Amino acid sequence: MTHEDLLARVDTEACLKFLSRMVRHKSYSQTEGERTLAAFMAEQMTALGLEAGVRPVEGERVNAVGIWRGAGGGKSLLFNGHLDTNPVSEGWTVDPWGGEVDDRFIYGIGVSNMKAGDAAYFCAVRTLMDAGVRLKGDVILTFVVGELQGGVGTLALIDQGLRADFFVNSEPTDLAALTMHAAAFTFLIELVGKTRHLSKREEAVDAILAACDLIPRLDALKFSNAPTPEHRAINRVHVGVVHGALGKELHEWRPPQVADFVRIKGSGRYAPGQTEAGALADLRAELDALERRFPGLKSSLTPEHQLGRPAMPSFEVSRQSPIVRAVNAAYREVRGVDQPTGAVTPPGFYGTDAAHLFRKGGMEGIVCGPGGRYNTMPDERVDIADFIDMVKIYMLTMLAMCGEA
Repeated sequence: MTHEDLLARVDTEACLKFLSRMVRHKSYSQTEGERTLAAFMAEQMTALGLEAGVRPVEGERVNAVGIWRGAGGGKSLLFNGHLDTNPVSEGWTVDPWGGEVDDRFIYGIGVSNMKAGDAAYFCAVRTLMDAGVRLKGDVILTFVVGELQGGVGTLALIDQGLRADFFVNSEPTDLAALTMHAAAFTFLIELVGKTRHLSKREEAVDAILAACDLIPRLDALKFSNAPTPEHRAINRVHVGVVHGALGKELHEWRPPQVADFVRIKGSGRYAPGQTEAGALADLRAELDALERRFPGLKSSLTPEHQLGRPAMPSFEVSRQSPIVRAVNAAYREVRGVDQPTGAVTPPGFYGTDAAHLFRKGGMEGIVCGPGGRYNTMPDERVDIADFIDMVKIYMLTMLAMCGEA
């Protein structure tokens, strides 16, 4: 059977129906819903004939894993994506849990981040199996939880010994081939000033005013020692939480007082070749400069590894890696043009489980998935054409990497 014949067998309606069923599971991160969806995925893989089941993570959390055994003599290929989702925000005009489909999009919370990617590799395997294809190498499907907590689900699988020769992580890249992304870390900054009544404001050290001075400088920061301009392009700092008031208890009932305490929570991104220690040193330098601009101000900086959460490392794979070349070739065959490849942004700013698979798991891989442009926003959605093309690209990648028996 030719590639053209195989790709023609992709059933758009069936693929969308399966993705809609996934979206209808309310799989908020760290809730019973993610466990229910993991069990559903294991059931569906078992029904296909895969060796499938759930595997423990931490507490009551579980991953779903299925293995399509090959005939032997080929490379193994692991697909990886998370099932847990962010919470629904304000501003939705469609049912976030409806899995609704129109003539262009499929909608739902988590459909872009990243159930469309999860469904795409499931549907790719289903289509190949329905066509009677047998591969030489194993295809391993992993549906994990806890990517939103630093990748605890994928780390659990690695600790349990799960490995393959190559991997594809299907985080949403709008089908671009992401060969490099930044390390992701979070930090806590506390600013301590000196309070006075507003009548004596000139004698105070205003922690809120200092924070207002600091935050734009953090947002503009690029970390030191980026190896190349491409690496520097995925440097970024963002402040996501600011709270200022009186004392560490942040009392809000006395607005005539100058605030003497501010708590800032943020996240940073740095590229391969840079380090968290270097990034923290750059943040500390900004705080030292702030203290000089606001005499009497005291500041502290606490990195995420002291906050009880795994760090998301950086990721980089050679553009000449067999998996990159296979995905590039599959994209060209499906779409007729060259695939965007490299530290593509905005996905280059992501933290993904690809970094754990590459660094701790010792596997070469790539990040490439459907969705992205409508990611983590009201009416989150994925272009149907992108979703179906991703199914086809994954099919061709499996054939290229695992070999047809």
